Amino acid sequence: MDIPRIFNITESAHRIHDPFTPEKLATLGAALRLEPGTRVLDLGSGSGEMLCTWARDHGISGTGIDLSQLFTEQARLRADELGVADRVEFIHGDAAGYVAEDKVGVAACVGATWIGGGVAGTIELLARSLRSGGIMLVGEPYWRQSPPTEEVARGCGARFISDFLLLPERLASFGGLGCDVVEMVLADQDSWDRYEAAKWLTMRRWLETNPDDELAKDIRAELTLAPERYARYGREYLGWGVFALMSR
Repeated sequence: MDIPRIFNITESAHRIHDPFTPEKLATLGAALRLEPGTRVLDLGSGSGEMLCTWARDHGISGTGIDLSQLFTEQARLRADELGVADRVEFIHGDAAGYVAEDKVGVAACVGATWIGGGVAGTIELLARSLRSGGIMLVGEPYWRQSPPTEEVARGCGARFISDFLLLPERLASFGGLGCDVVEMVLADQDSWDRYEAAKWLTMRRWLETNPDDELAKDIRAELTLAPERYARYGREYLGWGVFALMSR
């Protein structure tokens, strides 16, 4: 049980597996006005930076579930490093369909809404773990500006232009799902740069030490194409944000 190996390779040096910097993650934690003892569920928790730093900075406790064995191991090491292993736990497993035994104050799926089959299904899944008055966090791409062609959309990692919405439409869509948007923190071009560009050095170092690996040709092709593709398409057209929601 694991994510595709190429992601374990390209993001192996990432602590945050989405276009947020540590400062953005800290801003989000402060914006939620987290109280000590708040329990947080994080579906698709990656390397655990959100739960670990919020446990350190805000006194929350919580559980993270992620399909990547590597990222889960990194999350546990990070919890030990920050001295919060007694407050957060990380489970290697499939977050799809996961419901907490005890209701939580914050239920999050930050950048992994495929576990619920999309935004609507993910909100429905998160709500099953949430106590009354709790907050859901959904991390999701949006278009900064509408791509002029389907080719541009594919250059941003989408299949079609219709895969994502412009920001006003994305915000309005949450109302149609029975939710109020109560906060948001958005990635910017600098935080996108840190997410994307960090992969390039990781890939180059990996190629130097794994020239005969079965994935070496794929990694080489990605390293060759990724910088220009990102600068031409993703950096200009693709946005990303974490949206805090409460059920109406």
